[in-house]
Amino acid sequence: MQLNRRFCVAPMMDRTDRHERFFLRTLSKKAPLYTEMINVNALLYGKKEKLLLFNKCEHPLAIQLGGSDPYKMTDAAIISEDYGYDEINLNVGCPSSRVQKAEFGAVLMKNPKLVAKCVKNILNSINLPVTVKCRIGVDFMDEDKDLTKFISEVKDAGCKVFLVHARKAWLKGLSPKENRNLPALNYERVYRLKEEFPNEEIILNGGLETIEDGLEHIKYVDGVMMGRKVYENPYQLIQVDNLFYGLPKMIKSRKEVFLELIPYIIQQKNSGEKIQLITRHFMGLIKGSQFAKKIRTHLANLNFSDKPEEALYQIANQLN
Repeated sequence: MQLNRRFCVAPMMDRTDRHERFFLRTLSKKAPLYTEMINVNALLYGKKEKLLLFNKCEHPLAIQLGGSDPYKMTDAAIISEDYGYDEINLNVGCPSSRVQKAEFGAVLMKNPKLVAKCVKNILNSINLPVTVKCRIGVDFMDEDKDLTKFISEVKDAGCKVFLVHARKAWLKGLSPKENRNLPALNYERVYRLKEEFPNEEIILNGGLETIEDGLEHIKYVDGVMMGRKVYENPYQLIQVDNLFYGLPKMIKSRKEVFLELIPYIIQQKNSGEKIQLITRHFMGLIKGSQFAKKIRTHLANLNFSDKPEEALYQIANQLN
């Protein structure tokens, strides 16, 4: 499947699991979705079915892999292709100390040759696009020339798509949350990157508050990626197919969105999934409703309900 990345939803740990992605797909049929980062060791030696399972409606769907061993990365990519994913994305942007200890994430920006080897090995083994999500810099490697060197080496290995968070990462002294907010945004550096690499696809990520913010950025880059603000306010995603892909405007109320989700929730519950693992993702949809507090209480108690389907329809009727 060909991915059009004019607007993407970012990979987010403990956020973009299969239930969240099913939910988001009711709001946009076109925006590529990304999994949470999956550690290749967990995929190769753990319960891969649990990690890789997705619903076919989630396409276009990319899997984000975390690792630095070119051979393990390649094996994980082959398995991911066999499962039906549309893109392999390499995490070269996460600054957490745990990820650093495993020698992947943002620390890999200091070793473009290794990233290039991972890309090349994977591309030689599968028929999917391999993309890289990175920062504009790391620690004191924070000049245009440093980013240019990284992109050049990885590009020469065959990577054609770079999803660039417009902040640098500090590998020591800041938490992952602080690294998402404290380093200054530098959108101009991402714009210059597109000018320098006109034949590569450059997707800008970081700091977008609303869907409309993205429309300004795509004047200078190929696409935008939005994460936390989509999770906090998912209903705004309903504008994406119209504003970014030229499709007719989607007319769907919050109540109608929730009603679409009920058969999925019941099916998952009947398969043994805890309802709360699904409905925890819907809090942003409920935000702003005059009955938000009451609805949150109802959702929290669904696991103990004798008639969860009836309770879900009651919740839907409180939305507008």
